[in-house]
Amino acid sequence: MTPLLIAGHGTADADGAAQFRQFVKRVGGRIEVPVAGGFIELSPPPVAEAVAELLHGNQSRLVAVPLMLVAAGHAKGDIPAALARERARHPGLSTVYGRPLGPHPTVLALLRDRLAEAGGGPDTTVLLVGRGSTDPDANAEVAKVARLLAETTDVAGVEYAFVSLAPPDTPDANAEVAKVARLLAETTDVAGVEYAFVSLAPPDTIGGLDRCRRLGARRIVVLPYFLFTGVLPRRVADQARRWAAEHAVELAVAEVLGDCDPLAELVVERYHEALAGDIRMNCDTCVYRIALPGHHHRVGAAQTPHHHPHD
Repeated sequence: MTPLLIAGHGTADADGAAQFRQFVKRVGGRIEVPVAGGFIELSPPPVAEAVAELLHGNQSRLVAVPLMLVAAGHAKGDIPAALARERARHPGLSTVYGRPLGPHPTVLALLRDRLAEAGGGPDTTVLLVGRGSTDPDANAEVAKVARLLAETTDVAGVEYAFVSLAPPDTPDANAEVAKVARLLAETTDVAGVEYAFVSLAPPDTIGGLDRCRRLGARRIVVLPYFLFTGVLPRRVADQARRWAAEHAVELAVAEVLGDCDPLAELVVERYHEALAGDIRMNCDTCVYRIALPGHHHRVGAAQTPHHHPHD
């Protein structure tokens, strides 16, 4: 039996970390192999501890599934680097790396569930808020999810925004993200593409809400594109509610996807994919493989694991 390592990012939010650990237990109850979960930074247990737990006995191989919604820097670089460090620590260890959860039908169905729970309906404009990344490919995944929701859900429309890490911390960051949005608008069959940020640059999520209002939204549901609670989902909710208090627009904030059976089944699916060698990663627009405009320096860049305070 090949063990399963579930690799998460980590959070400074105790509730979010607890939800991850509970989710790992849920997955463990749905598959007859040893399962452990670890974080690459911020909260315990670290990946190193989870790997050590799985290697009791004669185990020399494990499957690692990144518990990420999009394939950004953590899934493409940080977790593989952490696994390389574990192979160096444990001579003879081999690892099989699965793919992130992605815009899977299960994830889309859960988003529709959370939207319905928040009262979303035909007169609702949805603002999907993702974590954001310095990787254009990852940000495009959020746009893809927004479009899939718009075409499979009975709502007035779906806009999207990013939180925290978009744009990158460089002088021309705002222009770079605007450029990506414009490229999407001119190469995608959508009514329009907007972008927004929190903390680092305007427009923030408030700007995304203003955009929804200017488009004529009568009711808005902010739909967080996050697995568990944490600092960023709470920030999005707080900002949205402050905005709603100042505007004559009805607004609700949906829950995160959360610890649930459908997500656990999806992780098990990713585990079996990896074991079978069925890894359908998107490399066509990966900044580590393709020289995208403004990102040439990242092609082939060496990846190093995060320093984990508990490692």
